[in-house]
Amino acid sequence: MMATTATLASPSDSRSAGASTWTVADLLAGVGMGDAAAWGELVRRYQGLLVRRAHRYHLQEADLLDAVQTTWQRLVEHWDAIEQPERLGGWLATTVGRECLRIVNGRRACVPEADVAVAIADPRPDPEQHAVDADLATAVRELVDALPERRQAIVRALFGAERPSYAEIARRFDVPIGSIGPTRARCLATLRALAEIRDLAPGA
Repeated sequence: MMATTATLASPSDSRSAGASTWTVADLLAGVGMGDAAAWGELVRRYQGLLVRRAHRYHLQEADLLDAVQTTWQRLVEHWDAIEQPERLGGWLATTVGRECLRIVNGRRACVPEADVAVAIADPRPDPEQHAVDADLATAVRELVDALPERRQAIVRALFGAERPSYAEIARRFDVPIGSIGPTRARCLATLRALAEIRDLAPGA
């Protein structure tokens, strides 16, 4: 559990000190103390990040807002378990991604292809995206690794950096070109099923 810094003496100090000048560690400690100003500042800093991340899953507006709201609730529940406050943005983004996956899986949809492609094409996200994408990318790669060997190879061919044509994939794996689309769908469906089995949720 993090220690409260000297700049956060009591909830009443928030109005005079100005929560906008606090570190993330101070803000998290303030949340634990029930400080509305600290909570409001966290929402101001990170709400946009959560909404942008949730938009990647093409959810209906009500579902998107539900995923974001649930993510904030997770923070209320687990604020004192965050050992690296400077990585809170990554924790929130990973959490909202998992909440979105839970909603998507509940509607029998696929794991978002964008996340599959990112995870397979580059296991090390770009520096500016590292904190946001690393945990979710790792989870997706682990799901791909759990597929049968042949399906692993097809998924990596379909979503990897090389992105060969369907004709090339058909030749490489000795399958009819018309079967590539259905094969891709089956692979993604298997990934979705594995995600459900592994219950990709915060703290899992």
